[in-house]
Amino acid sequence: MAAAQKKRAERVLSFRMRIGLTMILVMLLLLGGRLFHVQGLDPAGHAQAAVSERLRSVPLPAHRGDILDAEGRVLATSVDRYDIVADQQVVDDFVRLDETTGLREEVPVQTGIAELSEIVDLDTEELTDLIIGDSRYSVVTRSLTPEQSQQVLDLEIPGLYAEPVSERSYPSGSVAGSIIGFMGSDGPLEGIEAAQDEALRGSDGERIFEVGGDGVRIPIATFEELPAEDGQDVRLTIDQDLQWFAQEAIAKKADQYDAAWANATVVDLTNGEIMAMADSETVDPAAPGETDELFRRPLALTRDFEPGSTGKAITFAMALEEGTLNPTDDFTVDNRYEVDGQTISDATRHPTLDMTAAGIFARSYNTGTVMIGGEIPEETRYDYMRRVGLGEPLAIGLGTEANSVLRPPEEWDARQHLTTQFGQGYTTSVLHNLQAFQTMTNGGVDVPLRLVDAYVDADGTEHPVESEPGERIFSEETSEEMLRMFEGVVDYGTGTEAAIPGYRVGGKSGIAEAAGASGGFDGHTQSFIGMAPLDDPQYLVAVTVHRPQGYWRDWEVTDTFREIMSYVLSSYDKAPTGAESEAYDGFEGENQDQPW
Repeated sequence: MAAAQKKRAERVLSFRMRIGLTMILVMLLLLGGRLFHVQGLDPAGHAQAAVSERLRSVPLPAHRGDILDAEGRVLATSVDRYDIVADQQVVDDFVRLDETTGLREEVPVQTGIAELSEIVDLDTEELTDLIIGDSRYSVVTRSLTPEQSQQVLDLEIPGLYAEPVSERSYPSGSVAGSIIGFMGSDGPLEGIEAAQDEALRGSDGERIFEVGGDGVRIPIATFEELPAEDGQDVRLTIDQDLQWFAQEAIAKKADQYDAAWANATVVDLTNGEIMAMADSETVDPAAPGETDELFRRPLALTRDFEPGSTGKAITFAMALEEGTLNPTDDFTVDNRYEVDGQTISDATRHPTLDMTAAGIFARSYNTGTVMIGGEIPEETRYDYMRRVGLGEPLAIGLGTEANSVLRPPEEWDARQHLTTQFGQGYTTSVLHNLQAFQTMTNGGVDVPLRLVDAYVDADGTEHPVESEPGERIFSEETSEEMLRMFEGVVDYGTGTEAAIPGYRVGGKSGIAEAAGASGGFDGHTQSFIGMAPLDDPQYLVAVTVHRPQGYWRDWEVTDTFREIMSYVLSSYDKAPTGAESEAYDGFEGENQDQPW
């Protein structure tokens, strides 16, 4: 019995041993097959996978192009900065050379973090949370100078890298700030920075390299670099010095009358170049959040308003062009005028006057203007207004379009077909007004306003933006007659304070009611648009003040026009000629010193 049990136990043991040996053989076969597959059939793939685990990619940001003024002076540029990032899975205690002893010593990572704290001005607790963990990409701090970045790398903490980034700098602060625009954390937000981003930003490159287990680059391993393509510089038509001067002048005027806002814009009327576009308050591109949102974009683009009497210029120009008017035609002008059941009044009372058309324009009488404009069919007037840009969006390369609202004649009410003749019943922007005046003073040719002068490649190659040929709206004769009537405004009309000794100066004043937020009117907009020198017309300056406080007859903006235009003429070496005025006479058989 005992022998049988012993024999049975031996058979069970033998069976188990065979099973065990069989399993071991199977495992060896599987391992051998896998080893053969790895080393014999796909060595490159697995080697590549191992390399991929060690590869790191660092972007090479393109240098963002500069924004320049008309003379090439820098308004916006990029400076080199670095973000410090951590691969937390690599961060650990490390070894580095002790410069005092000349020996390599082990450094606890917390010691390295304490040293880092002194460089980046963050406390060690915060840095520990950013550096210690499981993340493969943790931003430790941003925008270090090259010197600070090198100090961080010199600590030799494994897993810490410096990523190059570009940061915008604005050397002139708030000068032309709303034109230049500004950057946000995700890219450009406003102005030229946003509108011309495609040209400015260029194309980023990339650097790829291998790192070892300690996170340090392997010098002789994989290294590839795709160079960045730098962006273009964008040169503007803006004159930095003139822009600063205009900003100071218009801010002073806004403060004088406690206005909601004010704007002064300067244009080269021969080619449509905007030389300055200044607001009473201007954003600093380096700190846009500190400026009211209203002033983060140019007011010449974003604000529309009824132009008032500056709009009379279009009525007179079209009447001259249509042949229904000569500047010396006689009119008897009362303070009130009844037409089509509507009463039109002048802003101030005056006796009945025998005047020329030029005198009506110079003294800015609504009554006489309606007499003149009434000779032109409504559809014809509307067509001229549209042709000079009213009622159309106006773009100058800033991404934002200026708006103007002009309804067609069939939508005009019983009074609007009269008020549109003297600048009411429709809205314009500062730029719309300047575009219309540019057409009237540039020989009758409408040349679009523009802000970008040229694009400049990184190697200095320039790509000028040519002025468009423009469209003829008025004849040269009409333009010349309008210039003489504009001169009358300054000689004996509503703009006598715009005169500049030694120069022939013209212009047109305007005042209109400002629409209230809840309907009706609750303020005014005061403006003056002038041109000089009339011997050879070169420059337009528009001054606009919105919601000035006080009594309307006390408001004066021609002094600010005179200040800015005098600066322009002096800066651009336009010497005074002392030429005599060629303004048309304003009165027939009466002295021009008639009461208003």
